[in-house]
Amino acid sequence: MAEAERVIGTPDVDGEAAGAAGRPERRKEADRPTEQGRPAGPDRSAEPEVRERAAEEPDGRGGEQEAQAKGKRRILALFIVAVIAYLLDLGSKMLVVEKLEHHPPIQVIGDLLRFEAIRNPGAAFGMGEAYTVVFTVIAATVVLVIIRLARKLYSLPWALALGLLLGGALGNLTDRIFRSPGVFRGAVVDFIAPAHFAVFNLADSAVVCGGILIVLLSFRGLDPDGTVHKD
Repeated sequence: MAEAERVIGTPDVDGEAAGAAGRPERRKEADRPTEQGRPAGPDRSAEPEVRERAAEEPDGRGGEQEAQAKGKRRILALFIVAVIAYLLDLGSKMLVVEKLEHHPPIQVIGDLLRFEAIRNPGAAFGMGEAYTVVFTVIAATVVLVIIRLARKLYSLPWALALGLLLGGALGNLTDRIFRSPGVFRGAVVDFIAPAHFAVFNLADSAVVCGGILIVLLSFRGLDPDGTVHKD
């Protein structure tokens, strides 16, 4: 009987011993440090980077939207300046043609400045009277170039400068197209006559002021997109 119990009970004892011997090994393997000195487990090292990228993405989109809104405001400023310059030039010319043409000049400041209606087939300040069509094409090209540049405009000073150029160019281009003697050969209405200087109009003044402002901005290293060059 004892011999039978001894034979039957031996496997149970051996199994329990084997189980007990195996469990510490598994615990030891779980507790064994990795090469970086941390316990083995799921790798969470990339989670902070993922969260950081997720936090940065909305800010990036917001910055891009802000830049687009800024560009639209600059374009709006350009066209507001251009419309004001154009309307002032157009209104002054209509008034001069109605009230001053075929009439004696008006003395504004003695002999230093007078208003006198003159039809000018040439360029600004009466230059190049034989090249009316050429100046018409140049004015139209300037208008197209400014409109094209407006898409990349992020600088307010450049918006003001280009607005003056655009308004002045459109003012004289309107005369070239719609005034006699014909389309693209029309004579521009000039009326501002300083002493010892050529007669000009408000469109010429806008073009010159815009050009001077562009030269100053270039010397300062400011580009139309808002980039500033230090060298």
